[in-house]
Amino acid sequence: MQMNARNRIITAMNHKEPDKVPSFELSIDNLKICEHFGEQYVFEGLIDSFHKIYELCKGDIEALSSTILQATETRSYIKNTLKQHLNLYRKIGIDMATVPFTGYILFPRICYKDYFIDEYGRVFDLKRNPSDMMDIAYYKTGYFANYEEYSEFERPKADDPRREKYYKAMKKMEQQLNGEIFVIPSIWGVFESTWQAFGFTNFSKLLLSKRNLEQVFNERGQFMVNLIQAFVEWGERGVILIYDDYGFKSGLLMSPNKYRRYILPWIEKACTVAHEKGVKIILHSCGDIFPIFKDIVDIGVDAIHPIEPTTANSEYNIFKLHEKYSEKITFIGNVSPQDLSDKPPEYIEKYTKTLIETLGPDGGYILSSGHSINPAVKLENFLAMYNTLQNYGKYPLQK
Repeated sequence: MQMNARNRIITAMNHKEPDKVPSFELSIDNLKICEHFGEQYVFEGLIDSFHKIYELCKGDIEALSSTILQATETRSYIKNTLKQHLNLYRKIGIDMATVPFTGYILFPRICYKDYFIDEYGRVFDLKRNPSDMMDIAYYKTGYFANYEEYSEFERPKADDPRREKYYKAMKKMEQQLNGEIFVIPSIWGVFESTWQAFGFTNFSKLLLSKRNLEQVFNERGQFMVNLIQAFVEWGERGVILIYDDYGFKSGLLMSPNKYRRYILPWIEKACTVAHEKGVKIILHSCGDIFPIFKDIVDIGVDAIHPIEPTTANSEYNIFKLHEKYSEKITFIGNVSPQDLSDKPPEYIEKYTKTLIETLGPDGGYILSSGHSINPAVKLENFLAMYNTLQNYGKYPLQK
């Protein structure tokens, strides 16, 4: 029997076989794919909008910031943005999409002509991708040079009415799509939002002050837990995704013991709050996080994304980890964006088929790229990945 997208995802995360292997993408930032499916890129025109409002406000930064916030809170803007985002996923046939509810473009704190500072204190440049002139916000640096500057910056609030407005609009749009897409909220976690707000050099200095470090992490952690409580109060009973990159290609960005002391207890609290209402938690973390992978499983994370396939550690491998932890955590991934950019479609088809055949039996697997779909991904490779899912992903799986 054919399932709707929500039931398909939840069934797989309950380690049971749905009607077919579900799919997910963190984001699709690729004009060729948008054009192929007849949809406008969700952030197209972003840079021109900033420039025009800047000129309208005659360079007044306070007026610019206020105007941008007001403009992106209107009912028509929210509706059109969500519609563009979700219609693309619907046309492709992707089961699960996410909308971010913290930081980044939707939650700026201070706006300038060519960049903005988000509510965490992260600086994003507004630039056009050189190859196709697509508008993108690139993380540049942190706003804080030290703890004192951080302490003077207004803290983000979980009960910001803007979040509830976007959440209700998101759920309304999901209902209008009649079960074709399962839309989940996503938030930044504890570690990534901290080091990016300082920049890695200043964050390394913060590591030397145990008291200040703990204070920042605890404030970030409590904000994250409060957000999950807010989602639950607004009626969320599905899945929440937490972004919190812990590693790079060759290892962790901080010692395992510091993650266990400062970060993972907050992720565990987030899981506990969510699980009390039947909500599942997906953790997105890039890089090689092998030294703390068992810890992540043990604290109750329901699914992990993406098990980045291009790390230097041969043990941090989705197939090896699946052999050991397949009954305890759902795997989401992991067709490499680099391969989607460089390899022939035949390679993508073969690897995607291997993922489906190896990880799909008994549920507990959701197909996705190894991060997100960036501007360099070839259209033919993207289509090869999702055509392979369509051809080989129906249960009972056939080899």
